[in-house]
Amino acid sequence: MRSINNEKGLPRREYWQELVSQQEQSGLSVHAFCKQRDVTEASFYNWRKQLRNNTGVGFALVDAQGKADKPKAPVELVLATGDRVQIAPGVDAATLRMVIGVLRERS
Repeated sequence: MRSINNEKGLPRREYWQELVSQQEQSGLSVHAFCKQRDVTEASFYNWRKQLRNNTGVGFALVDAQGKADKPKAPVELVLATGDRVQIAPGVDAATLRMVIGVLRERS
């Protein structure tokens, strides 16, 4: 097989995006599709991987000024019974073990 033949004159990235999309819609195996289009399987897999890994940057809104409602406790355990245990910062480890032990006995 020879190197890619970009007959439409598209930029490489757009060309491969189109090829990957066409292969997915074609129902053909990658091998058959590449043979039909006269492109190497290695190039196809390489570009498909690059295009899938480049999904963009996600973000989350962060309130840097502390205006958002703060949770009552940084850790909350949800038990199988549906009960919730909120654990405040600085809680004594022995007390926490005792509380968890009592809750285990109850269930």
